[in-house]
Amino acid sequence: MRKTTRSLFAIGCAVAALGAAGCGTTSENTGQAQPQDQSAHCGGPDRQYTIGMSQANLAEPYRVRMDEDIRKAAAEVPQFEVEFADAAKDNSKQVTDVENFLTKQVDLLMISPNEAAPLTDVVTKAYNRGVPVILLDRKIEGDAYTTYIGADNVAIGRQAGEHFARTLLPEGGKILEIQGLSGSTPAKERADGFRQGIQGSGIEIVATADGEWERSVAQEKADALLKSHPDVRAVYAHNDPMAEGAFLAAQAAGRDDLMFVGIDGLPIPSGGIKAVEAGRLDATNLYPTGGEEAVAAAKALLIDCTEVPKTQTLPTELITKDNAAAVYARLNEG
Repeated sequence: MRKTTRSLFAIGCAVAALGAAGCGTTSENTGQAQPQDQSAHCGGPDRQYTIGMSQANLAEPYRVRMDEDIRKAAAEVPQFEVEFADAAKDNSKQVTDVENFLTKQVDLLMISPNEAAPLTDVVTKAYNRGVPVILLDRKIEGDAYTTYIGADNVAIGRQAGEHFARTLLPEGGKILEIQGLSGSTPAKERADGFRQGIQGSGIEIVATADGEWERSVAQEKADALLKSHPDVRAVYAHNDPMAEGAFLAAQAAGRDDLMFVGIDGLPIPSGGIKAVEAGRLDATNLYPTGGEEAVAAAKALLIDCTEVPKTQTLPTELITKDNAAAVYARLNEG
């Protein structure tokens, strides 16, 4: 929906409010997704568009890279201006960030929700107001969004579990699991998929902890778990920073015998691929940021007047010492 259209809509609502409960607020506040015509968002190539990007946090290197990928891709589209907001792991702040974007009448909202449930209502409000919504990496409850872009987290978890079962611990053994932030959809999906991957293998998850996606938190939690479970043989973490945090805890405890597997595979010097090359991690699982794809979807909706699919699933792959250097080089081409 164009800004001018929204402005006229708002004026009409103000007039209607003199004699009615409000114009359009009922559909916005039902909590249910209203039908949305994707073609209504398109203004063509002769307009400028403001995009609001609401990021869950910038404490995770993955999210910093996601914003960088969006910024880089948007720089190639002269009609786009992207405004970024960092929720800093605070659900209330992220709700406020989205409300601020709506007040500014952004043409499109990109968001990676901190947690699903607390962000559902405000994202639904944006969607029902006619703003195209692109979800990145993390989901909300329900289907009040235009497109979701991300890899299959269940499949990634299963891929990690199968690597444990087939290669790292084919005879079985006890392991620890450092999970992502409770309430975020990837944490549940990566846990569910991993259990599918190790099913029937003799691998036992003896303890789990919420590492909140952060290295320092994971290091603290892993330190306590290693003391409580000295017979574990490996650690599965829901992202690479937490896997590295567990590695540091193991080093401090003199546990050089443990194996570590993470997820993300960022192709940067401090990322998971280089950690695999260096031997700190035994494997990681590629999880693309989707930043470039999000800008492409925004261009399709706003400029090209074409539709986008409800779900865009990004590819993943297992990264071990055997292919780490090649994958790193490939992902940094160009």
